[in-house]
Amino acid sequence: MTDTNTLLMMLALLLAIGAFAGVVAGLLGVGGGIILVPAFYFAFSGLGYDSPALMQICLATSLATIVFTSVRSVLSHNRKGAVDWAILRGWAPGIGLGAVAGMLATTALRSAALMVVFGVLGLIIGLYLAFGRTDWRLGDHMPGGVRRAVMSPVIGFLSVLMGIGGGSFGVPLMSLYGVPIHRAVATAAGFGVIIAVPSVVGFLLGTPPAQGLPPFQLGYVNLVAFVIVISMTLLTAPLGVRLAHSMDPKPLKRLFAVFIMVMALNMLRKAMWG
Repeated sequence: MTDTNTLLMMLALLLAIGAFAGVVAGLLGVGGGIILVPAFYFAFSGLGYDSPALMQICLATSLATIVFTSVRSVLSHNRKGAVDWAILRGWAPGIGLGAVAGMLATTALRSAALMVVFGVLGLIIGLYLAFGRTDWRLGDHMPGGVRRAVMSPVIGFLSVLMGIGGGSFGVPLMSLYGVPIHRAVATAAGFGVIIAVPSVVGFLLGTPPAQGLPPFQLGYVNLVAFVIVISMTLLTAPLGVRLAHSMDPKPLKRLFAVFIMVMALNMLRKAMWG
């Protein structure tokens, strides 16, 4: 049984995590998963929850929040006509298959292995955010045929292994193939739905080891973290949007890239040396 003080501390940490994730999402248009996964991990482990499936719990809970935020985002973008439904329809089957494979791999891997995956991919994402250029191109049109059949499952698979939605991989990919940034962001929100829904269903049906679990678990998803983060994101994302219109986002984006890389390196340190 978790004592009252630990529960109160857990609630306070989750409120802070949700508030920060909402502000950053509104300010920079970056999905919350890249923040939520390490934040959940360090919060839960700092409170003494030492489940051997702790990393899986953090990934699953992050993806559960992405179901809600991605659906809301894609509907909002669609009202402005920004979603490229042709890209979404073409890439959806492969991304969905990759997401299911990622969920199965996640439940089979050790937490330390998932921390290494998150750390390495987090460093790559951070470097792209810091140094990537909008004029970089791999082609003038999104790939089809065999290349799409290979690339789409990889996006779904790696996204689930990191507990993130479609933005971190989808937006750079579409930008590299000449999709305007506003359409890339809008369409990547649709990627997020396709990634999160099947993987979260699998995580909800799973059964993590009983020892060291945080309270309020349903399968691998922590319900209290899910509810608090969604609630705080709704409250604080509009603040981030207002801040985005009042300051230059470029230096903030580079600062956030450094933050991601520090979190990724810390995750690698924890995985390798505890």
